[in-house]
Amino acid sequence: MTAFYLVIGASHRTCSGSLRDWLATEEAEVPDMLAHLKAAGFEQAVWLSTCDRVEVHAVHPRPLEGALDAAAVMAERLGIAADDLADQLYTYVGDRAVRHVFSVACSLDSQIVGEPAILGQIKAAHRHAAGAGMTGPELEALLQAAYAAAKRVRSDTPIAEGATSIIAAAVQVARDIHGDLGRCAGLLMGLGDMGVLVLEGLKEAGLGRVTIAAHVDRRAEAMARRQGGHFAPWMELDTALAGADIVVTATGLGRYILSRDAVKAALKARRYRPVFVVDAAIPADVDPTVAKLDGAFTYDLADLERVALEGRAGRDAAVRAAWAIVDEAVAAFARERAERAAVPAVAALRAHFEQERRRLLVEHAGLNAAAATRLLVNRLLHHPSEVLRAMAAGTDGGGLPEHAAAERLLFRLFRLDEDAKNETERTESIETGDKRS
Repeated sequence: MTAFYLVIGASHRTCSGSLRDWLATEEAEVPDMLAHLKAAGFEQAVWLSTCDRVEVHAVHPRPLEGALDAAAVMAERLGIAADDLADQLYTYVGDRAVRHVFSVACSLDSQIVGEPAILGQIKAAHRHAAGAGMTGPELEALLQAAYAAAKRVRSDTPIAEGATSIIAAAVQVARDIHGDLGRCAGLLMGLGDMGVLVLEGLKEAGLGRVTIAAHVDRRAEAMARRQGGHFAPWMELDTALAGADIVVTATGLGRYILSRDAVKAALKARRYRPVFVVDAAIPADVDPTVAKLDGAFTYDLADLERVALEGRAGRDAAVRAAWAIVDEAVAAFARERAERAAVPAVAALRAHFEQERRRLLVEHAGLNAAAATRLLVNRLLHHPSEVLRAMAAGTDGGGLPEHAAAERLLFRLFRLDEDAKNETERTESIETGDKRS
């Protein structure tokens, strides 16, 4: 049975940050989600859960049915009807699914193009799927090709430099404002991928204490453990804000979660010591009027990119080059799949020819080479000749177009045009030689 590639998911492009927060899974929960997919009929599937997306990458013989089943698993996690979730999900099948997986692995579908975290997240999801026995040759081929494309994008284009430079810019601005980061406390509000990357960059630069808060407390607690930081309940943000020298927001909820009044109160509690605010969310998390407060230094990702990059032209060229690599890799993957799909037919044809050859040797052991090869050719061509005649006459349910297509295929497979041309050239050569003599 033909297997189709399938992607179904929700990302920062299609659904709210709050829905992604509830749909997202921590690493310890992934085996359970894979078990649900297996129970729904999936044999090859990866459950990819990041702060910016939750997706199922799968192979399925009936992709539309598989998409409904995957949506049902996601809806069950949220405790809602699948129909209520449908308009926030996207589904890709076949080549579109392949191109999407490649674009995600190459960080072309991320909020910040080129961010480095996603490839490691896909590989972790892949390991979980393999551990659950939910990988197979088709899914393995897809993921390995996606990794190869991502490696080419990172080695052949400067696309990764943008995200790295944004993080470096955040570190530089933080040092300009606060000096020694070891004496500073940081607060991460929300768990968007770019926000986590900024936080990790600040930690590597020496940031002292880290506190993490998110709308879903269990996810914030898990992230705090991974980052070696503290957890703050979302309902206690006022206290956490007052103690933060650097605030990174990364919810992308589509509304302002950091208001002017909240920052004003925090500055007062801090005795107006400055606070550096990084809005790492798309859409923005921070009320623009916060920037007007004395002591509040607010930067969004575009501001940091302007600090990091001389201009957009080089960045846009890198993105175009990366997409060109992805499209080339998708086309090559499709060709390789088509070539692999032809192998069983070629093997079957070869086995059939060999079977007829052996049968003839047994039944007509005494024939000389000329007679044996003539008989073998007649046997091999008998059934195809009958089928072609039936197609030409329309007695097999086909007709002339089908017959013409089959005829063209035969000429191509066995180079009959080339043989006819060579025979004509030989005949002309002989005739020319006779005339000369």
